[in-house]
Amino acid sequence: MTTRRKFFKNMALGAAAVAAAPAATMAAMTAQPVNKDAFKPLRVSMLSYSFHGLVAAGMMDIFHFFETCKYRYGLEAADLWNGMFPSLEDDFIEKVHSALEDRQLVVPNIAVDGAHIMASGDEDPAKHRSLQDRYLQIAKRLGIGFVRFDAGPYMRNGRKEVDGWTNEEFDYIVKRYKELAQYAYDNGFKTGAEVHWGPERVWTHMEKLIKAVDHKGFGICMHLGGWAGNYEENRAYEKAAAPYVCHTHIPWDVCEDPELPARLAVLRDAGYQGYYSIEQHSGQNEYNLVEVQLGKVKAVLTSWNRGGTGELYPRRN
Repeated sequence: MTTRRKFFKNMALGAAAVAAAPAATMAAMTAQPVNKDAFKPLRVSMLSYSFHGLVAAGMMDIFHFFETCKYRYGLEAADLWNGMFPSLEDDFIEKVHSALEDRQLVVPNIAVDGAHIMASGDEDPAKHRSLQDRYLQIAKRLGIGFVRFDAGPYMRNGRKEVDGWTNEEFDYIVKRYKELAQYAYDNGFKTGAEVHWGPERVWTHMEKLIKAVDHKGFGICMHLGGWAGNYEENRAYEKAAAPYVCHTHIPWDVCEDPELPARLAVLRDAGYQGYYSIEQHSGQNEYNLVEVQLGKVKAVLTSWNRGGTGELYPRRN
């Protein structure tokens, strides 16, 4: 029987032996350098819009979002929506930079609403341009990988997405995207459009835009399932667009699709190197629903890392 007295006596003898050990032995006992290639990281993130319900209720801000990414979900990335920026002033951006640095988080994307390229109606084009320039400056400071600006304009007075842009609108949109893409390219990141709203949701229009801009600093964010068309058409457009994708938004219905592994594999097989970012839209029960979506995407990527097909519910042999 080992009494507490014997236990502490043995501990003391052990400590004395360690103290008497030669330097070479002690060196051998120290930790070895970490093998960073021991496992493949999961390139998973989530758009902060996923918590817009909590934001609207005053229950989350950008710093709480960083804590949530890092410590609730164990992510290495924080995918931003500009609705979480109460200020664009330098002092606030420096606080954001410090918060990211403290938590060792990267920002693969910022989705900028309200600064679309082609203004319409009573919108101020100069204000939009100013916001675009400012968010690119912020991207440079924060090391953001991709900045999304919608092309616009809003389809009004009976216009439909399928109608596309007028020649005048298209020329302006292409010219402005080229300017923004050049700044992004010069500073090590990319910018571009998203499968989000307006003519961008129609693949023929988006393809035309991509080919017209034709810049190394330009790409698209693919909101899976966001193309105008039925399910089969969306699958076809996802494959056609995959080579141009710089970032992704993966909504609830796509995460719930049994074909999720195949849809993500389309990106992987096209050489996609970005993050697989989920987006939750409900505005309710967001912590739990986000966790479900992250789990589905992580399951696919983990399976790939282990040489699997990404099948969510693999059958035992």
